[in-house]
Amino acid sequence: MSQKDEKKEALKQESTDKMKTRAEERSVANHIAYWIVGVIAVLAVVVAIIGFNYVNSSLQPYNANSKDDIVVNIPVGSSSKEIAKTLEKDKIIKSATVFNFYIKAQNYNDFQAGYYTFKQSMDMNSIVKQLQKGGSAQPTGTAKDTVLVREGVTIDQIGDQIQKSTSFTKKDFLKLMKNEKFMKQLQKKYPQLLNSTMSRKNVRYHLEGYLFPATYSVYKGLSLKQLVGQMVEKDNDMLQPYFSTIKEKGYSVQEVLTLASLVEREGVTKADRGKIAGVFLNRLDVDMPIQSDISVMYALNTHKTKLTYKDVRVKSPYNLYKNTGYGPGPFNTPSIQSIESVLNPTDRDQNYLYFVADLKSGKVYYSRTLAEHEKKVAALNQ
Repeated sequence: MSQKDEKKEALKQESTDKMKTRAEERSVANHIAYWIVGVIAVLAVVVAIIGFNYVNSSLQPYNANSKDDIVVNIPVGSSSKEIAKTLEKDKIIKSATVFNFYIKAQNYNDFQAGYYTFKQSMDMNSIVKQLQKGGSAQPTGTAKDTVLVREGVTIDQIGDQIQKSTSFTKKDFLKLMKNEKFMKQLQKKYPQLLNSTMSRKNVRYHLEGYLFPATYSVYKGLSLKQLVGQMVEKDNDMLQPYFSTIKEKGYSVQEVLTLASLVEREGVTKADRGKIAGVFLNRLDVDMPIQSDISVMYALNTHKTKLTYKDVRVKSPYNLYKNTGYGPGPFNTPSIQSIESVLNPTDRDQNYLYFVADLKSGKVYYSRTLAEHEKKVAALNQ
C-alpha cells in the first residue's frame, strides 16, 4: 500500500472512530435523559401521593379521640385566612392552608365573630357549620379552671390567684399588665372606661381597679389576654349605669375608682363607706391630703398593721399622706357598693375631716377637727 493510500485509510478510520464516539455519546445522553425523566416521574408520583395524603389527613379531625372543649375567640372583622390561622394555632385544624382551599372550593365565606367551643374530634365540615352559625359574646363549655377576683385585692394579688388556679404564671400576668400595646387595644375597645387611666402618668398598672371582682372560668384554649379581657369587659358592663353620673358630677372614672378603692379597704358597712367617702371628698375640697394608710401600703408594696413615721414619708406619687389630690390611680379592685358610696356620699354637710375605727368593735368615729380626732384616738388606745 502506498503512502497516499495509507493516509486515506487512516483518515477513514479516524472518521469512523469519531462517528462511533458520537454515537456512544448520544447513547449515554439518551440514557441520562431517560433516567432523569424517570426520576422526575417517580418524584412527581411521590409528591402527588404525599400531597394527597397531607390534604386527606388535614381534612380529618385534629384528634378523633379528644373529648375536651377548646374555646376559640374569633375577633370582629377577621378574614378567612386569619380565622384559619387562629384555628391552626389553637389546634382545631391541622392546616390553615388546606382549610382555606376547602372553604374556597365549597364557597364558604359567611363566618361570624365570637367565642366558639370546639373539640379536636370535630371534622372540617362541622367546624365550618359552627362558624357559620356564629359564636357567643362570652366563652361557653366546660371550664378547666376558675379564677376568683375578690373585692379589694390588688393586681399583684390577682397575679397570685391566677398562678394558683391556672396554668398561667404570675410573671406572665404582671408582664401583660405592663404591655402598652395590649393596654391600647383595650382602651380602643372600652374608651369610656379606660381613657382616664391611660391618660395618667406614674401609674403602676393601668388596669389596677379595672379587673372586676367576680369568678372567671378558664377554658382550654383561652389565652391570658382573653382572660384579662373578660375581667375588663365585666368591669365595663358593670359600670355602664354609672358613666353618665360620673360625668355629671365632674369626675373621671379614674378618680371615682381611686376613691372607691380607698373606701373599699377603710370601711366595712355600707353606712360607714358612705361617710368615709364624704370625709375624703371634704379633704379634697380644702386641698388637704387624704392621708389613707392604704395609699402608703400600696406605695411600699406591702401590708402592715401599723405605719411608722418613715413609712408615711415614703417618696411615691401613691403616698397620699405626702401628696394632695387623688394620686395616680386606684389602689385595689373596688366593689360596686364602694363606687356608689363615692358617687353618693353621706353626711358631707357635717364637714367631717377625720375618722378612726375601733378595731375591737368595728365602730367608726368621725371628727371635724384634728383636736377632736386626737381625743378619740387617745380614748381608743387606753
